[in-house]
Amino acid sequence: MSSSIPLVDLALQHTQISEEVGAGFAEVLAAGDYIGGKAVAAFEQEYAAYTGAGVCVGVANGTDAVELALRAIGVGQGDDVVVPANTFIATAEAVVRAGARPVFVDVDDDALLINPDQVEQVLTERTRAVVPVDLYGQVAPFERLPATLRQRGIAVVEDGAQSQGATRAGRGAGTFGDVAATSFYPGKNLGAYGDAGAVTTAREDLARQVRLLGAHGSPAKYEHMVVGFNSRLDTLQAVVLRAKLRRLDSWNAERRAAAAAYDELLAGTEDVRTPITLAGNEHVWHLYVVRVAERDRVLRELHEEGVGAGVHYPVPVHLTPAMAHLGGAPGQFPVAERAAGQILSLPMFPGITREQQERVVYVLHRAVRGRG
Repeated sequence: MSSSIPLVDLALQHTQISEEVGAGFAEVLAAGDYIGGKAVAAFEQEYAAYTGAGVCVGVANGTDAVELALRAIGVGQGDDVVVPANTFIATAEAVVRAGARPVFVDVDDDALLINPDQVEQVLTERTRAVVPVDLYGQVAPFERLPATLRQRGIAVVEDGAQSQGATRAGRGAGTFGDVAATSFYPGKNLGAYGDAGAVTTAREDLARQVRLLGAHGSPAKYEHMVVGFNSRLDTLQAVVLRAKLRRLDSWNAERRAAAAAYDELLAGTEDVRTPITLAGNEHVWHLYVVRVAERDRVLRELHEEGVGAGVHYPVPVHLTPAMAHLGGAPGQFPVAERAAGQILSLPMFPGITREQQERVVYVLHRAVRGRG
C-alpha cells in the first residue's frame, strides 16, 4: 500500500512558522506575559483588520465565541434561536448554554448551507436570533434572510468557524450580521496549537459586553457587574495565530488550487457528487465535501487504503441524543438527513500534492464502484 494520506497535515504548516513561533514563545516566557499579553492585543487588532470587522475579542474557543456572541446580544432564558440542522453541535450547544432553545431549519441541497426560505416559517415572538453557519469554507447567504428581522428585534449571529478568509460579494467572513463567532481549533484554516476562538463585530457595545462576559463579568479586578465566566485567548496561542494569519491568504490560495484539482479529477464521475460554490462566494475550502452512495462502506475502504477521509457531520444536530429534549424526529429536515448519510470529506490542506490527490481520487473511484 502507498504511504498514507492524512485528512489534514498540520506538520506542513508548522515547518513554515516554527522559527517565528519559537521566538515569540521565548519572548512571552521571558516576560511572564501569559494572560492578556501583548500578543493577544496585537492579534485582535490584526484579525479585525483582516476580516474588515471593527473589533475582535479573543476568547478561549469557538463554542464560547458563539455563546458569548449570543449572550452579548441579550439571548437568554425563554428565547428561541434559529440554527441549521447541518452544523457541528457546538452551534446549538452554545444556544443551550446561553439558556435559550435551538429551533432548527433545513439546508439547501446544493451547498448544504442554511435555507433562508425556511427561516420565516419558524419565527415567533420568542425568536431572539438567527445563526447562519459558514460551512465547509463558504459564507452563508445572509442577504436572503427575512428582511424584517431587524424591525422585529431579531439579531443575526454569524458562525464563521470554518470560513476564515472567505468572502461573499467581496465582504469578508466575520462581518455579517450583528456579531460573528469563529474558532481557531488546530484544523481550521487559521488554527492555533490548541483551543482558541474570537468574536468580531462592528459594534463597540457588543465587543465590550463580550469582553466583560468572558472575564467573569469583571471590567476591573474584583469588580463583577454581571455573571460571566472565564474565556480568554491564551497569549501563546496568539503568537501562533499571528504567525499563521500572515500566511492565511497564501494557504487559502493553495486550498483553492487543490479544490480545482479535485474538481478536474472528479469531472464526469457519475458516482461522486462534487461540491458547489454559491454565486458571489469566494470559497476557502476548509473541507472538500463530496457526496456518495454507501458512504460508510466507501469511507471504510478509503481508510483501508490509507486515505484519511472523514465525515462532517454524520448525524444532523436535531437527531443527536444531546438534543433529544427538543423533540426532533427523523423526516423533519430531509435535505440535512439525506446528506448526512452521503457526505464525505476528502483530504484537504495547504501543501497537498497533485500526486496525493490523484491517489485519493483513484482509491475513491475504486470504492464507489465496488472495486468490481
